[in-house]
Amino acid sequence: MENPVVTIFASLLEGISVTHVVQGIIIGGVLAFITAQLLGRTKIKKVNGWRTMYGFGVPGNGMLLRAASYQVFPGPVNVPQEAMYWTTSVAGRGNYIIHFPPGGLPPNDAFWSLTMSDANNDFVKNPIDRYAVNDRSHLAQNPDGSIDIYLESTPPAGHESNWLPAPTRKFILWLRVYMPGAAILEGSYQVPPVVKMK
Repeated sequence: MENPVVTIFASLLEGISVTHVVQGIIIGGVLAFITAQLLGRTKIKKVNGWRTMYGFGVPGNGMLLRAASYQVFPGPVNVPQEAMYWTTSVAGRGNYIIHFPPGGLPPNDAFWSLTMSDANNDFVKNPIDRYAVNDRSHLAQNPDGSIDIYLESTPPAGHESNWLPAPTRKFILWLRVYMPGAAILEGSYQVPPVVKMK
């Protein structure tokens, strides 16, 4: 006596060929890629030209969510209380500035760092071997307590301590904040925009 389940399964397999299996794998892969892209884009927060993601490193998030985060935001996936990251791309061909208002540096219980890279995410070679500025860079304050970071290919006269050497072409900035403060974790902190100087 034949098992009815085996009979049904065998009849289903009769019409399936290797071509059908390959097509199914390809279609499944494409659908997974599209789903991950859509899921990742729903988690991106974009403010002042900077992109960040909240919550991807939270324990319990599945593999699809982590893959989605990396496809649209190729940075580390951490628990937000440990570290937060922002990134932006700048066209280059000019001088730029980031103006942090008084008390507007990223709030944290560890440190923050602003890193410069070229369009390939490689460090930008420069005469002073500076690839980042951070809370330990002894940045000069303006008279009102604000801080300007200069993104230029040549040293800005009188502002060399706040200079982050930039290429003359497209570049990428990464802002990393470790043990971020409440304003970051609540989503109310906004990284200032990168502004082209006149």
